Amino acid sequence: MTGEGIPVGGSVIPESELEERFDTYGGPGGQHANKTESAVTLRFDVGASSLPDEIKAKVERRLGATVEVSVSETRSQWRNRELARERLAARLEAALVEPKVRRKTKPSRAAREQRLEEKRARSRLKTSRRRPEEE
Repeated sequence: MTGEGIPVGGSVIPESELEERFDTYGGPGGQHANKTESAVTLRFDVGASSLPDEIKAKVERRLGATVEVSVSETRSQWRNRELARERLAARLEAALVEPKVRRKTKPSRAAREQRLEEKRARSRLKTSRRRPEEE
């Protein structure tokens, strides 16, 4: 994915609009982790991008004005850069998907009757576990 940009909603975000920062990995790993800058933080400013206005509006509404992804899973800076780009693309694509509108429904008569019958059966079961009352 590195080099050509990130495809989003039929458009492509050019590499020049992505801000990349490299840091040392903060976890365990000894000398390699403490000296190499393999962790990648990828930042994308939605408002200043060249995306179409309708895509910008959806992304800003769902993710905010800037989208940031941090990856420090592998020892390889190159692989972390690839993972960061993939995750940024996935987040942006997910923001463009319209959530399905839920239609309000009522439980059917059969479902209500079944629920009540299950409650009655549970009540009978618990009643049968009680000690018999002495008269």
